[in-house]
Amino acid sequence: MRSIKSPLRIIWCPILLLIGLLAAPVFERAVVAAGPQLERVVTIHDACDPVSFNAAVGPGTCTRNGGVLFGDFIAFLTAHQSIGGWHFGPSQTAAKVGDTFVAVNQGGETHTFTEVDDFGGGIVPPLNVLSGNPVPAPECLALEDDDFVAPGQKYRETLDEAGTKKFQCCIHPWMRLEASVR
Repeated sequence: MRSIKSPLRIIWCPILLLIGLLAAPVFERAVVAAGPQLERVVTIHDACDPVSFNAAVGPGTCTRNGGVLFGDFIAFLTAHQSIGGWHFGPSQTAAKVGDTFVAVNQGGETHTFTEVDDFGGGIVPPLNVLSGNPVPAPECLALEDDDFVAPGQKYRETLDEAGTKKFQCCIHPWMRLEASVR
């Protein structure tokens, strides 16, 4: 049996190949834009001294080794309305809808990683006053037990919509993260 080469077959093969080559960048951009959802680590830091913090606040308040004395903590907070050793890292970031923040408490105190509409005070009135946040963020007044992140623990928050998202610690209200979610 002889093979007959159709003129149409000879014309269509290069045309289909050209269409495929032209369409490939469009498909590649769509895949890159959608991309996989990421887990974005947010580290929670503090620098409490266990002896002085536990004496001033109560046993078990601070479980790390060494750090800033409670009196120095209060003095610095009074002077500056925040204290650098207590922070979220990073404090600003960009993310995509579907990404998940994994807040990891690397400090010695319990914290929260709470999404708020607007930054405000937290659940410890004296720290609110000293940090210049006398009015608590409403979300901080509606915390549940699983919102507290103990030392060494993690908390996950999946980003479900685009926009500017704000997170703060409802114990130490100067600890903040602002995320641009697209």
